Amino acid sequence: MLFDAYYKFVDYLNDPRFLQAFFDNRFYLILLVIVLMRFKYTTYRSMWMSALVNVPGTLLHELMHFSVGLLLNAHPCNFTILPRKSLDGNYVMGSVGFRNITFYNAVPAALAPLLLLPIGFYLNRYFLPFLNPTLGNYILYVFLQTILIENAVPSRADFKVAGMYFTGVLMYLFLAISLFLML
Repeated sequence: MLFDAYYKFVDYLNDPRFLQAFFDNRFYLILLVIVLMRFKYTTYRSMWMSALVNVPGTLLHELMHFSVGLLLNAHPCNFTILPRKSLDGNYVMGSVGFRNITFYNAVPAALAPLLLLPIGFYLNRYFLPFLNPTLGNYILYVFLQTILIENAVPSRADFKVAGMYFTGVLMYLFLAISLFLML
């Protein structure tokens, strides 16, 4: 009897009419994102639980720094996703160190996590339409997009590194404005 109730419930959740109503209502999407974020913030009481929840996003964030730094000759010298306590008492979830930060690579290496946004966009555009429309797939999709978008935001330390070389900031600002005006 319990199995029958379970299977009826699962069938209801995978019914195309229910799924269409669920997918088309942005309220459920926002609710799901907030529940995921609340879950994440409740783990902050424990450094190790927090690290476990944050590892996938931290890994992506730091991989972006590492990849762009490697590509632009910043010479990445260390890579960690293990949390540690900083001098000010806060926790640092991960970091990448560089040996050759210069005016031309400081801004892109520091703001590299922003590259996760186009990845999320293309997942939304080219991956989501091929997923079977099930509630589990939708929740997985929202979970992955939440991780990508949240970890695309550069940290305070990232902005500090990006602003180290004023000539580099001006150069990339000029480049961005030029590209924008050409569109």
